[in-house]
Amino acid sequence: MSGPTLNLDPVASHQPLEIDDQEYDAAVLAPVIERDGEPHLLFTRRADHLGEHPGQMSFPGGGAEPVDETILDTALREANEEIGLESAEAEVVGQLDDIRTITEYAVTPFVARVPDREYVRDDREVAEIVVLPLSGLLDRDNYEYERRDHPYYGDIVIHYFHVDGYTVWGATGRILVQLLELTTDFEAPERVDRSTL
Repeated sequence: MSGPTLNLDPVASHQPLEIDDQEYDAAVLAPVIERDGEPHLLFTRRADHLGEHPGQMSFPGGGAEPVDETILDTALREANEEIGLESAEAEVVGQLDDIRTITEYAVTPFVARVPDREYVRDDREVAEIVVLPLSGLLDRDNYEYERRDHPYYGDIVIHYFHVDGYTVWGATGRILVQLLELTTDFEAPERVDRSTL
């Protein structure tokens, strides 16, 4: 029995929505790894001492710096700093929609195929490198969501993916939802029954 597949063609042809009204720019790389015949996604667990989002699961990435000529350069530089991924190893497939974060960043996500190898974390920023199987991320038993009233953005949905003892949520959860909706038959719920929250 074969596992789920990840069709990256829709990512390559996607016309991303861009955000230009935030104070800061950032970028992340969503690395896709083929392992044991099944697609996996690589995440980092942020170091507990970091001021922003400590301990949370995220894709490799961070804020733009003057040395970056493009926002893709930001994603590749940060992935190199955080997990030791060489730019030449990343086969960048495409770009997802920008998202806003509560820390006034416009985050641009890129999706790339990367080799299945041992990556070396920067322990100043990354507590752990975590590779999660697509099958686990698509398992409805591992997914839940809630709707919240956000002080700035109004009615929002928070997505939670619980896989192998890790929880992906927040901004990374939002990026993951779009990636899964573009590349698999995953569909996030459009509405919630408030009585269950």
